[in-house]
Amino acid sequence: MSRFRALWQASLNATKKALTWNVEDLMPPSERYIFNFNSKDELKRWHLYSDSEYGGLSSASLEITDAGKGLSGIFSGNLSLDVSEGSKWNISRSGFCGMRSKKLDGFIDLDSYDTIALKLKGDGRCYISTIYTENWVNSPGQLEDNSWQAFVFVPKDNWYIAKVSSM
Repeated sequence: MSRFRALWQASLNATKKALTWNVEDLMPPSERYIFNFNSKDELKRWHLYSDSEYGGLSSASLEITDAGKGLSGIFSGNLSLDVSEGSKWNISRSGFCGMRSKKLDGFIDLDSYDTIALKLKGDGRCYISTIYTENWVNSPGQLEDNSWQAFVFVPKDNWYIAKVSSM
């Protein structure tokens, strides 16, 4: 009879817990990190690119460093308007470099959020941030993801939170 009583008590406890759930348990957190440069493994999640793929002389690098207040990802680029001689591409000048995340495995549900925040420290110039989202409606001839772009001005030598909002 004690086995029955223990089973009955466990069932009763589970029922009470189910009936007294807290609505906060269903709310998403106020912030969610998509990328956090807190380990060298983070470098594997990024692709660097520059005009060197087309005969330009620019270059890009990404490293994880400890700046005394925890780890940070440091993107560096060397821009050159020149192109290499004998380039197969018909260009007379160039000058770009950047980084993009590699395609993520799985689905990240960000439906509860309307803003993406980027914590940046820069050189006082303006940059373009592009965010790609899965295209839910595939029209004939449109197989690519949707892209959303924002200009992001990064003040020189100070940390800055740039917010890109859907509103």
